[in-house]
Amino acid sequence: MNAAALEKAIQTVIVGNAAEIRALVVAFIGGLHVLVEDIPGVGKTTLARAFARASGLDFGRIQFTPDLLPGDITGMNIWSPDTREFSFRAGSVMHQFILADEINRASARTQSALLEAMQEGSVTVDGVTRQLPDPFFVMATQNPIQFTGTFLLPEGQLDRFGVGLHPGYPSVADEAAILSRFRHADPLGSLKPVMNVDELRDARRAVHSTRMDRRVEEYIARFAALTRTNESLRLGLSPRGSMHLMRAAQGYARLDSRDYVVPEDVQEALTFVVPHKIVLSEQARLRGLTPHEAARSILDNLPVPSRLSD
Repeated sequence: MNAAALEKAIQTVIVGNAAEIRALVVAFIGGLHVLVEDIPGVGKTTLARAFARASGLDFGRIQFTPDLLPGDITGMNIWSPDTREFSFRAGSVMHQFILADEINRASARTQSALLEAMQEGSVTVDGVTRQLPDPFFVMATQNPIQFTGTFLLPEGQLDRFGVGLHPGYPSVADEAAILSRFRHADPLGSLKPVMNVDELRDARRAVHSTRMDRRVEEYIARFAALTRTNESLRLGLSPRGSMHLMRAAQGYARLDSRDYVVPEDVQEALTFVVPHKIVLSEQARLRGLTPHEAARSILDNLPVPSRLSD
């Protein structure tokens, strides 16, 4: 599996954020879409471009703006005066690797154009369904909702992103390293693919076949059930969220060269899989609680399975 090489390749461009890069690779080999949220200028788009180039996939970038239409994404039927018939013009989503840049600057109607693509791997235009390329991977960036010109992503769309990242500001040492690395040239220019489509398909098959003891499955299921009854949460983890947590745990196991999942994989995956999928109650928000703290508190109070059969 070339996942480790992919991780190292991205780190030749991106300074710091090792845990976020690792989670991104886990999502990629696990078939999970990724949402990166942070303020402008912290490297969200650079991270996506570096990842796309190293992945070796066919790449397409969609810049979301208020005037972007659903048909620009899915494609549309265009009337041709010469042939006197409609012909389909493919939309910008017809690529293996999609960067949906600043996704929450577009209206909810346009955002929803990605829903079927992300969930079903297809788009439907005028009643005709067309399959998207395989593999298909979406990496979206968004600005904080407090910023001017942004629209709130609905919970249903947030739930389709398996992994959520928040890179944040770099440390002083990391920022100095960034300035040094980009002083003379953009390191993206020399970045080469370290994976191809066949290798990605093999990696995804390996992740899906990673063994998981029944007690680890129950560990995830009990955690999900507790999020749905916890007083600090207005919206708990969905069954789809549980599956994303399982798949990410399998991905972490494979990155650690194991063909079986341990509870520590679930604990590591929680940081990036769960917080954007749950919603705090008003009382919890007033107390200053974060979704990550709420989720971690629930998991920390669950008995950890031991003596697993691999």
